[in-house]
Amino acid sequence: MIEIRTGQAPAVLSRKAFHQRFMQSFIDPAFLTEGEALGRLEEIAWDAYKEGRKAPVTRKAGAGYADPDYDLSVEWLETREKLEKAQTQWAKPDTPSRVLLVCGSPRNDGSCPGEISKTWRLTNTAKTVLVKAGIQVDVLDLSLLTSSYNLHIHPCKGCVSTAMPLCHWPCSCYPNHAMNQTGDWMADIYERWVAAHGVIILTPVHWYQSPSPLKLMVDRLVCADGGNPDPTTTQGKKPALAKALEMKGWDYPKHLSGRTYGVVVHGDVAGIEGARRSLTDWLDWMGLIDAGSQARLDRFIGYYEPYANSHDTLDTDKAVQAEVRNVASAVATGVLALRAGTLFQPDKGLLRPRPK
Repeated sequence: MIEIRTGQAPAVLSRKAFHQRFMQSFIDPAFLTEGEALGRLEEIAWDAYKEGRKAPVTRKAGAGYADPDYDLSVEWLETREKLEKAQTQWAKPDTPSRVLLVCGSPRNDGSCPGEISKTWRLTNTAKTVLVKAGIQVDVLDLSLLTSSYNLHIHPCKGCVSTAMPLCHWPCSCYPNHAMNQTGDWMADIYERWVAAHGVIILTPVHWYQSPSPLKLMVDRLVCADGGNPDPTTTQGKKPALAKALEMKGWDYPKHLSGRTYGVVVHGDVAGIEGARRSLTDWLDWMGLIDAGSQARLDRFIGYYEPYANSHDTLDTDKAVQAEVRNVASAVATGVLALRAGTLFQPDKGLLRPRPK
């Protein structure tokens, strides 16, 4: 017997509480002239919330799904189709080699800090090397989460811990229109990961760990490691069906395996080794291939020095600049070897005795 444990979910908001939350986005006095219009929109939003209209626009799943007649979110289907197209292009020998550069710092000069991050500078250092090597570069600047309108990476809901097949590839938890959980950037980010032959993550350390935008992305990529590409098998989000599927035997497909990677972690006091290790362990687990020891870098920039002149410190630290260039060079070499079929993988073909 499969038991579904329940009892944690919060109560449905009262109408008054819903009103207070809805109006938080319209505190600007300029909205006062549209009070009646906002009231009508609020009634629609309240109705969607009460009825739980997570995906209000759907169509039949169609051929290729376990249940072709199941109604799937049009937004999810569009994202899924983009991933399939990107994977097909990724595998073609004549597709230009591409590296995804992930700038993990939340800091930029378009938001409260008023200054670019050192991570951004290191990202551009890596980009220059890759471009010279003839690699196409896609820069994913996660600081846009702090400086762009209505752009989000919503948190992972932990579907995996209920059952792996409940976690869909790509994630189907968002958008959730009933909860106003929209503007989810991951729909675009999944495609960019799939299209990349190599990935370099560059990040500072925040309190011994990855910054929150980077960690949000990492958590939401869990669906790439074992995620279910067919939500019709679980009839959307039905835990009992997902648990039954996993208990029958799940193969935990690694949707991003076969790409090479590098990591650059920098800090000023402590935590760089732990942060670097957690990122490389995660990427290894996902089935990505490291580009060698010089592609896994953790360094202090201005050890126990003031924050105020840290950019000046980076200017003078020629060694760390050269080390970042080495990371990029190693990944460029790894990508070319990977695509030529000459990248050596000693454990390639070995089956995991404990897949998960």
